[in-house]
Amino acid sequence: MTTPPMDDRTDDERLRRWRLVLGGEQDGTGCRLGGRDAAMDRALAALYRGGQGTAPAGTGRGGTRSAGLGGSAPQVARWLGDIREYFPTPVVQLMQQDAIDRLGLSRLLLEPEMLAAVEPDVHLVGTLLSLRHALPETTRETARAVVGRVVSDLERRLADRTRAAVGGALDRTARTERPRHRDIDWNRTIHANLRHYLPPGGDRTTGTVVPERLIGYARARRAVRKEVILCIDQSGSMAASVVHSAVFGAVLASMRSLSTRLVVFDTSVVDLTEQLTDPVDVLFATRLGGGTDINRALAYCQARITRPGETVVVLVSDLYEGGVRDGMLRRVAAMKAAGVQFVALLALSDEGAPSYDREHAASLGALGVPAFACTPDHFPEIMAAALERRPLPIPGEGVLGPG
Repeated sequence: MTTPPMDDRTDDERLRRWRLVLGGEQDGTGCRLGGRDAAMDRALAALYRGGQGTAPAGTGRGGTRSAGLGGSAPQVARWLGDIREYFPTPVVQLMQQDAIDRLGLSRLLLEPEMLAAVEPDVHLVGTLLSLRHALPETTRETARAVVGRVVSDLERRLADRTRAAVGGALDRTARTERPRHRDIDWNRTIHANLRHYLPPGGDRTTGTVVPERLIGYARARRAVRKEVILCIDQSGSMAASVVHSAVFGAVLASMRSLSTRLVVFDTSVVDLTEQLTDPVDVLFATRLGGGTDINRALAYCQARITRPGETVVVLVSDLYEGGVRDGMLRRVAAMKAAGVQFVALLALSDEGAPSYDREHAASLGALGVPAFACTPDHFPEIMAAALERRPLPIPGEGVLGPG
């Protein structure tokens, strides 16, 4: 059997891919699928095309065909097993979320066998948290295990980097260049003065470093703990940000040199600081959905600030204020004037540019508070800069900054 020319194989692969994308035998590609490709096509059809997949399709608005996975957990569980076999994990997670959003399969997550079949991710955690009051007793432990797996993965990915960045920032803020003799940090002092090294010569038998600049610790500041207040919007659109904030809150709370408070809000305000030792407990104490009253949440946080010059407030919100807009801005301005370092994050997630209230973001920018979206990987550097009171390393483009 002769091998087809490379161009022919490239064309065949292109047709194969278009066939999988378009679906159906009358798609114009003339490409027939078999074996593994046919199985992949059936899994895609069950979700996106209907009528050819794992379960019968339904009928959408206007009588058009719509995708369907059937109404039983066993059928959906089989489909979940199929997509995990045929597609990489990021694609599986996307298809799961599409199945929940497009086909209304949230109710099936209340069944333990379904939860055991899914690929855990941040979006699934958000869905489970929104359903937590409906979870039957038989499903709650499974749901906690699913949430725990996602939280553990995030902690492994983010904890060390956060402790290193924030710990370094705290260390630098505690240094002084006029230390007492007993407080000199000789390692850093030598490193800072290597340019002043004098080689052996004259009456010197060894080289000498002239310490023109001493670095050490300021005794008065060593006992001062920085305070961090995470003020988190728990409206439905902020689910991924809530998950990441709980993880970061737990990591920051584990650092002795920080005093960390976690506050979540919708139209009410809940202080979850006492539960920060377990981010899973924090997440199950949240209430995704509902309205938004940023002004009330900031009032609560403002009342708990005792040392403004040592405090960083991080507001994570899309800024769609349902409370008193002018009150919100006045509180931010008052905190800034008192010496609080204020950071506004429109989202704390791996998603793209979020939907947010541009007018409120611009108003914060006029107060000298840049409002921008931040990925979890970038958050440690943001916190380090805020603690050191230096310009924030704002990621991406289209960010609203001061003025």
